[in-house]
Amino acid sequence: MHEVTLEEMPQRLRDLVKAAVQGETVVIVKDHQPLVQLVPLTLPRRMPQFGSAQGSVIMADNFDEPLPDFADYMP
Repeated sequence: MHEVTLEEMPQRLRDLVKAAVQGETVVIVKDHQPLVQLVPLTLPRRMPQFGSAQGSVIMADNFDEPLPDFADYMP
């Protein structure tokens, strides 16, 4: 656990944020009393929307035809 005073927090903010993101407890104290705890944000996961890619994928008419480069390998 990291405990840092309010006065020294600005100089160490980058290291404190890094520690909080890595899962460590970071507490900022004032007059020997806990004042603030730094915790990383947990953003809500977006649920996939069924059909949201409709129209963005287009297949050519000859998609499943053999490629000319493989004509030598075809029976």
